[in-house]
Amino acid sequence: MKRISIFILIALILSTFLFTACFSQQYTIKFASISPEGTTWMNVMHEYDNTIRKESGGRFGFKMYPGMVQGDEKTVVRKISVGQLHAAGFTGVGLGEIAPKIRLFDAPFLILTSDEADNLYEKFDGEIRGAFEANGYELLGLVEIGFVYVFSKTPIVQPSDIKQQKMWVWEGDPVAETAFAAIGLKPIPLSVDNVYTSLQTGLINAFYTTPYAGVSLQWYTQAKYIVDFPLTCSTGAVVISKKFFDNLPADLKEILLRNGKIYMKKLSELGRKDNQNSLVELKKRGIIFTKADEKATKEYIETGTHARRMLLGRLYDQGFLNRVEKEVDDYRKSRKSK
Repeated sequence: MKRISIFILIALILSTFLFTACFSQQYTIKFASISPEGTTWMNVMHEYDNTIRKESGGRFGFKMYPGMVQGDEKTVVRKISVGQLHAAGFTGVGLGEIAPKIRLFDAPFLILTSDEADNLYEKFDGEIRGAFEANGYELLGLVEIGFVYVFSKTPIVQPSDIKQQKMWVWEGDPVAETAFAAIGLKPIPLSVDNVYTSLQTGLINAFYTTPYAGVSLQWYTQAKYIVDFPLTCSTGAVVISKKFFDNLPADLKEILLRNGKIYMKKLSELGRKDNQNSLVELKKRGIIFTKADEKATKEYIETGTHARRMLLGRLYDQGFLNRVEKEVDDYRKSRKSK
């Protein structure tokens, strides 16, 4: 009896071990983002993670590295290329390192409404996915990060006023550099983590960001004015190494891609609410909104057109620029006719 009891105990231990092994996590997706823990971006990523774990029976999930703990976006791209990381949530700066043509969506004064952004994301989804795949990545979903505004310590009423600013530009961002160059300004390049202290010391006195980021990062405390005409609509995305993705079983690929579309759409929708609420909050906290009159608006639009052509050959070709601009124009005409 004693031997039988021991045999049964061993069998139970082995069966438990085998059961756990069969249903334990088999694939860990190492994911990095510059967004800190607690932000909408990371909250939605945790929801995404919980869903794919549940649907896969715990066979795979994300391991999160938020808040730049893995470095800036260009560093993360390098780490993915050597297999230290597998996936990331990027702004345009990181995306441009992978598929440069997508930076056209970030070009100044191209996208003026969220509806226009949604339309472009839908119409060019296949082409953008192809660009990422050709460079070793799988696109899990595009995200509207939000409309980007210029903040300053002195009022900017006309485009010419920007030339008087000590404007920050994200170090190594050709789109932002070109946008300000088209206006006639040479901005001061700095990494994101140096912006706040540089505003405090006076190295810079103007910057651009989404309202939500401006509040979250407390940058707005170093500004008095905001130009009430967005510089651009910032496009982001979540991507994964194609090498890692291709090694996943077919059912896990399907779970990842299907839910990627769902949660990136949710992230865009929540981001829009966050940015709208942040605009209201900025007004409550005393930030003065300077309106762009008809003359200034026309000049901004013309500057955007010029800047997009300055980037030809560096990030995208003439054909892609023509197709995107035509789609934007056609969409606006269709909306006006309704």
